[in-house]
This record gives sequence, C-alpha cells and structure tokens, in this order.
Amino acid sequence: DDAIRFGFGIRWAQMGLFETYRVAGGEAGMAHFIAQFGPCLSWPWTKLMDVPELTDDLVKTIADQSDAQSGMHSIRELERIRDNNLVAMMRSLKGQNWGAGALLNQHDTRLRAAEPAVDFSAPIRTLARAVPIDWTDYNGHMNEARYLESFSKATDRFMELCGCDADYIAGGDSYFTAESHIRHINEANAGDQVYVEALLLDGQGKKMHIFNSLYHADGRLLATCEQILLHVSLETRRTTAPKAAVGEMLAMIQAHHDKLPRPEGIGRAVGQRK
Repeated sequence: DDAIRFGFGIRWAQMGLFETYRVAGGEAGMAHFIAQFGPCLSWPWTKLMDVPELTDDLVKTIADQSDAQSGMHSIRELERIRDNNLVAMMRSLKGQNWGAGALLNQHDTRLRAAEPAVDFSAPIRTLARAVPIDWTDYNGHMNEARYLESFSKATDRFMELCGCDADYIAGGDSYFTAESHIRHINEANAGDQVYVEALLLDGQGKKMHIFNSLYHADGRLLATCEQILLHVSLETRRTTAPKAAVGEMLAMIQAHHDKLPRPEGIGRAVGQRK
C-alpha cells in the first residue's frame, strides 16, 4: 500500500510517464515496451479516453520521440539517474518528515528500537550508513560538508543516548554546539559503508566535550571531529545545568570512557605541527 501511495508521485516528478516506460522497455526502449505491454494497457486506457490503434507507424512515431527526448542516455544510465533522483527526493522528504520521508523515519525508528543495548564501556557507535551519491563532489569523493553532517547526526544520537532526546528538548532544554574541529584523514566514496564512534572526554556541568571518529567499514580512519557542546535553556537561550537524569548519564559514561586510551588528535589546532 505504501509503495503505491508514495511511489508513483516521486517517480513521475523526476521522469515523465513516457520516459518511465522507456526505462521499463529495457535496452530496446519504447518500441519494446509498447510491443510487450501495449495490448494489455489498451483496454484500461479505453475506460479513460478514445485510444488510437497501436499501428506500426504510431509505435515508430512514439519511439522516435522517445529517442529524441532521452536517447542520448543508455537505459542503464537512465536507471542510475532515476535511482539517484529518487534517493535524493526521499532523503529531502525525511528532513520534512512528510510522505515517503515520514515512512522512512518510522522505519528508522523501528530499526533503532531493535538495536542491541549500548556498551558504554567502549567508544559508542553513534552512526552507521552508506555514503549516498549526492554526498560526493567534483573531486569524486565525499564532500567536506557531509563530514560535518555525519558528525552532527552522530552527536544528535549521542545526545539521545544521554537522555537529551526529542521529549527532553520539547521540555525546553538542549545542547548547542560551541566549537567543532574536523580533521580529514582519508577519502570516502559513494557507496562506502562508514560509521562513527564517540568518546566522551568531559560531561561535567554545562559542558559536553566529545571526540568523534569516522571510520570506513574496513577499519580505516577517515576523519575526526572534536566538539564542545553547552547545555542551554531554549527559553532564555543561556547556558544552564542539565537535568539530573542527563547529568547522571553523562557522569556514568565519562567514568567508563576515562579508562579508555586517548585517541591521537585530541586538542589539535588548525596548522598545528605533529
């Protein structure tokens, strides 16, 4: 039901009906689609309008027009363009929590609920995903802005684990990022599986000091991001102490993380020599 409700609109928004049919026809294009599906489509079409007979001349005219519209692309290229566009639109809808995007957010919530319990005695995995095609730039690798986006999403997840979730924020308190320092160490490309691990350096008082590490699935370190966040009242927009439950959770995590090795790069400044 959801595929029918949400699927057609976004497909036709980026590729018209005839171009969609062209892709469905495979490498033989529109002519093959009409030959294969035309007879079975002609009957329901008659319920909507007068339908001309699909003569050889008409099929050739439609196929020629289809070639003129998108014949410069192979079917495989059109499939890739279609899929990239669909993913980009659905990701945009996720940000708006609407339509197909709301459905994806619900799915993500169910997946998160099924995740195993977090081991706070080790660096906490706060993000795991594939690099989308639209995250790459003219250099053919993941754009620098997407590193910050990844670390931002990872920190949001860390906040949730500490109790600073949507309900907490709706209650009038949150954390604001005061400083971020990113080091780019290795490249990531479209399709790569990546993940972020967070180490809490300091969670006392109003401050949250986190060191995030972005890894490739093969274990290569791709980037790090050291962040300072401050707890803020959303009413006064001034720093305040977190509520007791959040403060206690941070203290528990820090007690575990204080026992872990300090990763290389903590406290680095731009241009600082090794």
